[in-house]
Order: sequence, then structure tokens, then C-alpha cells
Amino acid sequence: MQDQKSSEKRQDKGLSRREFLGGTAVAAGAAFTIVPSSVLAGNGKTAPSDKINIAAIGAGGMGGGNLSRCETENIVALCDVDDDRAAKSYEKYPDAARYADYRVMLDKQKDIDAVIVATPDHTHAPAGIACMNHGKHVYVQKPMAHTVFEARKMAEVARANNVMTQMGNQGHSGEGVRLMTEWIQDGAIGDVRKVVAWTNRPVWPQGLYRPYEKPRVPDTLKWDLWLGSAPVRPYHPAYVPWSWRAWWDFGCGAIGDMACHVLDPVFTVLEPGFPTSVEACTPQVYVENGIIKNSIEECGPTSSIIHYRFPKRKKMPAFELTWYDGGLMPPRPEELEPGRRMGGGNSGVIFEGDKGKIMCGEYGDNPRIIPESKMKEYKQPKQTIERVPGGSGGHEQDWIRACKDGKPACSNFDYAGPMTETVLLGNVAIRAGNNLQLEWDGQNMKVLNHDEANQYVNKQYREGFGI
Repeated sequence: MQDQKSSEKRQDKGLSRREFLGGTAVAAGAAFTIVPSSVLAGNGKTAPSDKINIAAIGAGGMGGGNLSRCETENIVALCDVDDDRAAKSYEKYPDAARYADYRVMLDKQKDIDAVIVATPDHTHAPAGIACMNHGKHVYVQKPMAHTVFEARKMAEVARANNVMTQMGNQGHSGEGVRLMTEWIQDGAIGDVRKVVAWTNRPVWPQGLYRPYEKPRVPDTLKWDLWLGSAPVRPYHPAYVPWSWRAWWDFGCGAIGDMACHVLDPVFTVLEPGFPTSVEACTPQVYVENGIIKNSIEECGPTSSIIHYRFPKRKKMPAFELTWYDGGLMPPRPEELEPGRRMGGGNSGVIFEGDKGKIMCGEYGDNPRIIPESKMKEYKQPKQTIERVPGGSGGHEQDWIRACKDGKPACSNFDYAGPMTETVLLGNVAIRAGNNLQLEWDGQNMKVLNHDEANQYVNKQYREGFGI
């Protein structure tokens, strides 16, 4: 339930902030102005000195971290269905109004300018789209959507409402992806024709069947609101607060958790567009002591290998991308010195070009041409790409800056949407079945050669929580 007294106190202070700052109105589906023309910056956008009013949907966990990096602004509302998880943020921002239902917050509290969405994956699009349709700028945690269709829809809604957006893949604000782009544009390793990427995730249980126990719902959790758009099922701690990523109804598995970080350099450096095909390989279902293991009916698999093919584009040749998770790894490159760790240890990427290889960590960090002797010999080109102040630690501030001056943030939905579509296409391939090469029409979001797989491109929504 929302904190009614706190909310009313904020709303009953006489003139609202918008009225005080110029009485501007929000047209349905249109961008808004939060200061009058007398204090606008010279470019006609909001003066950078003005603070915006930020709300969070999902105030604990990652949401709490995002909020801590937005404290240059006014934190005016916190929405969370789990009072225990959100308790630290409630204590930290005592003047912020409290809500359990984001729909109530958006209808009631009119002084919100921008919203952080840091919920489980299945709520990203319903909450994010609702915010954008209310004219709010949005920062949505990765992956920005739960399905391929949702990722496309969110980018479309952002454009229609002319709001500033950012996905929470902080490595995209970092130095590493920009360095690698400059190096490859400089011809450091020649044309890239193959990329391999990996992560140690999942670090939570996967490959499970739905639990049959029906424990009591904690008093601090609004279970029906937590379910949101997902089909109704009994509460179980196998879902909340940690392992929801494993379950298809709520999360996107290992690739959904990490690929928007790990594969971000690929989409930045190579601008691949849509893949032409995708196929997946996962462990087969087996029985151990009478218990079925590694089911993908309800859950993501314990590990997977996913293979994408991308076409030729601009002056760059076609290339292949292979993703490994669950402890599976690509072959160790012969150029890598003995005893040297691949990537960042837990995750990484290797670009394989005609003239050499570049390796980096899971956020595009610490990129190096391998072997190190070639890195030391390489004369780096001049900087050609604009940097984000603060690097990966400035990701939220890059979004705040965009909200004020109207210049899109670096991982806005026009960039993050297509990347997320490709990432989540990997789950379509997993659920379609082993070693089944799916021909993909990215423009129309359709599998061309296996119609049954198209059921995983989109999903059904529970009434009242759709997009």
C-alpha cells in the first residue's frame, strides 16, 4: 500500500512544482517542459542547473544503487512491493512518497519528471511504457525488456513520447568500448569475422521444475503486485527475492542477466544490425535419483551455447558470434600467454580479426590486443569518440543530463532496443529446441522456418498489467 499520509503531504503544499515553475501542461503522449522560458538554457532545453524530480519503481537492490547515483536531483517517490527489500531506501529518503503500485503512483503524483525502473525483468516493459505514456523520462535496468517484442515496443513508445531513456548497462558509459571502437576503426586487427563471448552465470539455480510447496507469503511482500503481468502462481522463495531470473515468467536467464553488459562492445564496435539466424545448444534433460534435472519448460538451462550469424553491413564483412554461459568457455586463444586469465575472469569477449585479436572484460573494461607484446607495439590513434564524464560510474548522470538538455543518453532505447532484441532472441532459440537453426527476419520480428518458435517472441499479459 502507498503511504497515504506521506503522499498527501507532498501534494498539499499549495502550488505544485510545475505550477510554480511556469504552469506548463503535459499533453497526452508529448514531452514536457519543467521550467519556464525565463530560465531555459540557451539551446531551449531545461537549464542544467535545475533539479529534476525522480521516482523509483523498485527501490531496493539495484534500484537503491541507481538512486544513490542520482542524489544530485530530488528523490520524490519510491514504489516497491517488498517493504523489507526497500527498507534502506525508505530510511535514506524519508521525504519521498511511498507506493506499492506504480499505476497508483503515476496517476496520483504529478510532480515526477523521471523514473528509474529496477524491478524483475517481467515488469520492465509494463512499468516503463506506463511511465513514458505519462510523459516521464525513464532509466530501465538491463535487459530493458522481457521479450523481443517488448524491446521493440519500448523504443517505439520512447520516440512517440519524445522522452529521454537509458538502459542500465553501465559499461556502455565506460572508456573500454570507446577505445575498442577507435582501435578497430583504425584497423588494429583488420576485419572482424568472429566474436566469442562468455559468462559464468547463472550463479543461481536453473533447469528446475516449478516447486509444489505453498509457503506463507511474507507480511512485507505484496505478492499479487510482484507477479504483475505474469500468470498467477503461489508464492515461493524460489522466486523472490533472488532467483527470479531463472524462471521464464519473470526473468531472462543467464543471457538476459549478462549479455547486455558482455555483448555491448560487439554492438558498439561492429554495429551488427539484426542477425540472420540463431541456434542454441543446452544440456539434455536427464533423471538423477528419480528427479528430473535441467528442464527448460519453466526455467532457463544450467548452461548454453548460442550461435548468431550477422550479415555484411557498410564496409564490414559478415561475422559470427558465439555466446557461452554456465561455465562453458570458448577455446583458449593461442595468442594468450600461459597463465593469463581470459577476459575479466567471470565474463569476457574476444574479437577475432584478419590481423589479430582484442580481448576485454565483461563490461568492455580493460581491452587489450593479444598477445601483450602486440599491444605494446600498437600506436594508438587519436581520440575520436566523445567520452561520458565519470565513465561507467556516470551512467545515471548521463541520463540526468539528457533529461535536462535533450541530447540522448548513450544507451538510449534507440541503441539499447535492437541490442536487447538480439540478446533475447537467444532465449527464443533455447526454448525452440537444441541445434535448430532459426532463420530470423529482424525487421518483422519473425522466425521464418519454424513457426512454433514465434510463440516466444511475445507473450500474454495478465489483465491490468499489460503494455
